[in-house]
Amino acid sequence: MPSLQKSCCAKVINLQQRISFYSSLPETASRRRIFSTKLLFSLALSLCAFLSILFSRYVISGTDLRFLPANVTAPSHNRDNFNHVVLEEFKEVTRRSRHVSSFQDSVKYNTVSLLMPDWVVLVILSPETPLLSSDSVEGFHCLFSNNQSSPATFAGFLPFTERSTFKCLMPDRVRRHLPYRQPIFTKYPEKETRVKGPPAEMLLRTFSLAYESISTKNDVVLFVKDKDVNRRLGFNRPPQEFTCVFGDDEKAAFKTPVTSSTQEVFRCSQPNLTALTSVSDQPIKISLEITSENRTVPSVTYYTPQRLIAKSQEPKSLICACSMIYNVAKYLKEWVIYHSKIGVDKFILYNNDSDDELQSVVKELNDEGYNVTTLLWLWPKTQESGFSHNAIHAKDSCKWMMYLDVDEFVFSPSWENSSTPSKEMLKSLLPRDKSIGQVSFRCNDFGPSNQKSHPVNGVTQGYNCYRRVDQQRHKSIVLLDAIDDSLSNVIHHFRLKNSFKWKLMSTEVALVNHYKYQAWTEFKAKFRRRVSAYVVDWRERINPTSKDRTPGLGFQPIEPKGWAQKFCDVKDDRLKFLTQKWFGHQTPSGLKMVWQ
Repeated sequence: MPSLQKSCCAKVINLQQRISFYSSLPETASRRRIFSTKLLFSLALSLCAFLSILFSRYVISGTDLRFLPANVTAPSHNRDNFNHVVLEEFKEVTRRSRHVSSFQDSVKYNTVSLLMPDWVVLVILSPETPLLSSDSVEGFHCLFSNNQSSPATFAGFLPFTERSTFKCLMPDRVRRHLPYRQPIFTKYPEKETRVKGPPAEMLLRTFSLAYESISTKNDVVLFVKDKDVNRRLGFNRPPQEFTCVFGDDEKAAFKTPVTSSTQEVFRCSQPNLTALTSVSDQPIKISLEITSENRTVPSVTYYTPQRLIAKSQEPKSLICACSMIYNVAKYLKEWVIYHSKIGVDKFILYNNDSDDELQSVVKELNDEGYNVTTLLWLWPKTQESGFSHNAIHAKDSCKWMMYLDVDEFVFSPSWENSSTPSKEMLKSLLPRDKSIGQVSFRCNDFGPSNQKSHPVNGVTQGYNCYRRVDQQRHKSIVLLDAIDDSLSNVIHHFRLKNSFKWKLMSTEVALVNHYKYQAWTEFKAKFRRRVSAYVVDWRERINPTSKDRTPGLGFQPIEPKGWAQKFCDVKDDRLKFLTQKWFGHQTPSGLKMVWQ
């Protein structure tokens, strides 16, 4: 706006303030002042309007305006999507070949930021913010309170609500200033000016957060991490101490009782949607209220009625497999191909913020006919919650679910004489007794086997000796209908309903080869990232005698002396030779496996 126009508007505002002031004076002293001031106000207002029309001609047609707002359309990826997210069509409408988001001015007011491990800031766009087209996710930045900025990388869409997420690294200078404030999310950090007052504090993932939810026919399952709630294994506060809160407006929010409180999983009654005045045009935030403390946990999750969650059109699979994964792209094909050939129909992977080639490997597997799906699950140290979520999410599409890590392979000694794998192999391990709802297998923990790097033929070929200790860990195949309503689980096995029993298999019948202690270059990545909430973090100087800890490993990712020869008490080539027979073939350069 030209300086003359700015000056004119400023004078009009000043005259308004003078009229208000004079009106408060005694009538005899102010009558003449008010009359003359009102006359000046009318003249100034007319002049300002004239100048605005005059200069707007040049603003609209001049060279300062390089592009017009992008066109926006209403449909989302899913026409039944409850949250009415808007899908932008980025259309070029000017002479310049430049794509600009139509929400560039509003997006900074519609985000919530969460401080994750390693000083990574997770930015979650609100449901009202349009989804991003593939060519619009580049070029964003996080602008912090001291004008420090860092580039933002697209992280994916959250399940069900399809909210866009980005990650950016908190600059060193910002880390020194507490409390940490929410950054502005923008494409143009150099042009941003902050609103008056300090920004809201950033959410800390380790403190208190309602991070995910899923609806069933009868209730709502809410996932909450809180430092004062159910933080110890086996200790759960009674559900009567909590309520579920639907809605952001405290006065208009609708509350329902919590019926189950176990670990980070809270189940509560479905809300009466007619009682929520905003249901017709706004997403409904859901959170947990701790009634005794009169405190509501901060939330980044939204309620989605069960009827609006897309149901699978595929027939119900007999056996599926679920795993919580982080940067496992190099191992995934071997794990999927092997277990698919012995009986797994469908694989559901909870992607715990991987930044490797995961999606391209998943696409390759699907193109080859394997059924592999991924769900973005960004929340650290929530493996048990992810499995609880899966027990609800997969119930309509899977009968039995195998909970297994990608470095673990189910094996039966009875298969050694089989020339080819068969879909009946895993099926033969399922119980004939219908009262058994869970079958578990002991694990042999394999050592580095003198490997210095990831074996090019795969883990089943490279690692062939294991540690001779009592097998502490069990991995399970669970009948989803048999899982207790609390959804309580610990390291790959669930609490069952009272009418079901749990069977532990003999190692002579079946077991799991767990390729746990791999070559140091691979094992070091585990040191940094352990996904289970109830497994000790090797970096923390607590529980030094825990059986979860690796013998000889300290609190830093430093290779122990003689690592390559450790944990190799018993040589075991059974699965190595079996997979060679099933999946290997000789080439001029040597043995090659089908997953290479």
